[in-house]
Amino acid sequence: MSAISVAALSAARDIERADWERLTPSRHPFLNADFFAILEDHESAGPACGWLANHIRASGEDGSVLGIAPTYVKLNSHGDFVRDWSWAAAYQQLGKNYYPKLLTAVPHTPAKGPRLLAAGDSTTAIQQSLIEAGKEMVATNHLSSWHIALPADTEVELFRANGFLVSHDVQFQWRDRGFGDFDGFLASFAAERRRKVRAERRKVSESGLRIEVRHGNEIAPDEWPALHQLYAATFDKFGNYAAFSPACFAELGATLGRRMVVFIARDHEKPVAVSICFRSEDTLYGRYWGTSGQYHSLHFELCFYQGIAYCLEQGLTTFEPGAGGEHKVARGFEPTIVRSCHWIADARMRQLIGQHLTRQQGGILAYADEAATHLPYRKNEAGSNRLEV
Repeated sequence: MSAISVAALSAARDIERADWERLTPSRHPFLNADFFAILEDHESAGPACGWLANHIRASGEDGSVLGIAPTYVKLNSHGDFVRDWSWAAAYQQLGKNYYPKLLTAVPHTPAKGPRLLAAGDSTTAIQQSLIEAGKEMVATNHLSSWHIALPADTEVELFRANGFLVSHDVQFQWRDRGFGDFDGFLASFAAERRRKVRAERRKVSESGLRIEVRHGNEIAPDEWPALHQLYAATFDKFGNYAAFSPACFAELGATLGRRMVVFIARDHEKPVAVSICFRSEDTLYGRYWGTSGQYHSLHFELCFYQGIAYCLEQGLTTFEPGAGGEHKVARGFEPTIVRSCHWIADARMRQLIGQHLTRQQGGILAYADEAATHLPYRKNEAGSNRLEV
């Protein structure tokens, strides 16, 4: 193929919409020009919170865009799900600088997917050019490392072949096993687990709260401040910062339309809890939850059961409700192994972190297998989604 040139761009909007659409999955809620651009415009992924856009673009001799790696220079580890806080501490103890680092990821979104966006007969060569450009960016700018958060499985092996370390983590994800509807889903449970779910849903239905399911373009801009207040309350509770503003949510909703799905609980007309999700053509992604009070089982209803019911009604086959949460297992979410990839510039630190990840891997895989034994199904047809490691 013709020579490939690579450039780093300081804004998602510097890449033409047509190129994003050509290289990214159709109707994906995160991998598109709008999601990145809106987060950058509203400082949700901007310098004020430690995100400096540095998107890597590969082009052919004729100027056509062949590949994109959505990339940021990061000044901290907030919102990237690399789980490298201890690495930063180790660098500091050794008198080394861990930040800034390079990150290829979707900001504030622990959803696995392509990170080296390319298409055509020369996909591997284009992806290789993006990898070489990222490594060169680390060396030229004296960055500590480059992290690829939650890439597609096929990309993991390409990164591994280029000397990247691979870390493992567990998420809990729901999959439609031909349940048909929510009653069919519950019918697959052991009797005791089925009674528990029904009791939790009954508590919510008897509370007098009204549940709404609305898409992003069905929510007026003036409704977002109240919903945002609920979302922000969760972060305040744990001493974290809420990266999204009401205006950012409003623009995401208006732009993404049905690719944003919002579950709202109301006490009369007042919203008292919210679960803000996104969807592709086959997957629902649960992201942001918040409430103004204590309501029995409402978290399970809004964040899990409503999402599963929506998937079954809409024909979605997967529900990824976000990172963490062992309590998801008893409600039908299967332990699923996900991976991230890491280029550590310093050879000695690369060896030390590699040894740490090797020790950690066995425990994570064992944890996933053990968690799978607690799934609620009568016949344990599902289990931990083990990968070749």
